[in-house]
Amino acid sequence: MAAPRGNDAHTIRPERRHTRRSVLAGLAAFGALGAAGCTRVASASGKDGGDLLERLRAQGVVRLGIAGEVPFGYIDRDGRLTGEAPELARAVFGRLGVERVQPVPTEFGSLIPGLNAQQFDVVAAGMYVTPDRCEQVIFADPDYQMPDAFIVPKGNPLGLRTYADALRRHAKIATGTGYAQIQHAVEAGFKENDLVIVPDQVAGLNAVESGRVDLFAATAVTARMVARGSAKAESTKPFVALVDGKPKADGGAFAFRPTETRLRDAFNAELHKLRRSGELYRIVRPFGFTEAEMTTLTAKELCRR
Repeated sequence: MAAPRGNDAHTIRPERRHTRRSVLAGLAAFGALGAAGCTRVASASGKDGGDLLERLRAQGVVRLGIAGEVPFGYIDRDGRLTGEAPELARAVFGRLGVERVQPVPTEFGSLIPGLNAQQFDVVAAGMYVTPDRCEQVIFADPDYQMPDAFIVPKGNPLGLRTYADALRRHAKIATGTGYAQIQHAVEAGFKENDLVIVPDQVAGLNAVESGRVDLFAATAVTARMVARGSAKAESTKPFVALVDGKPKADGGAFAFRPTETRLRDAFNAELHKLRRSGELYRIVRPFGFTEAEMTTLTAKELCRR
């Protein structure tokens, strides 16, 4: 498969509107190409932290598991892999001597099983670091931290700014498959069975615009990006959800198979260099991230939470 076009992150312009059809069509196209062009994923020996990095350098390409979520990792209207995580992956793996990145689209809930089944080499989807996930994969240190926000009808007629507001107004909530916002809503007093779970953020926006739900809960940057340009919906101001009665800002990171500690450590070393130089922020800024969402959190401390 040919290398994706345009590796300069500073030229990225995220799409203002993404229809569900265009997102899924792009994912299907890339999935078919991936299956036809590279059917083998480099496997690791499992000894001394694995040898996957050497194998990736030899083959010149790393396969990224993505979930088609704006702005974390998706296929744009031109059929190009982009997003916060893929662009950061290009920078880090380029420094590690791996020239190209190749997308392997899947549903969010299939990312960890797919990684451990060696369907791809790394998860590059802005995945939150949680104790449950830390039992299944190993994470690099987070490249961002993120509060929540809602997509609501234009003008926010119910005045929904937090989960407590939504509970008090008996609002109908939608959120995405596998999203941390499921737990956040349950912590606030909602029953999980009462939540409307949709495949992705585009379906969430459509549910709000059509009036089927009162809000779609997502990360603040997702809400901002997806609601931008909508004539019927808008995003609320970011807020920090309460978990176990305490404010909890989540951190998102790349995930690796548990045997691949050498690759994870090498990735971390380059990630930290990009953070110190300010290059990390310059890479993610075009996707709606702000300086307030940069972080020095570590995977170790988030795995203990």
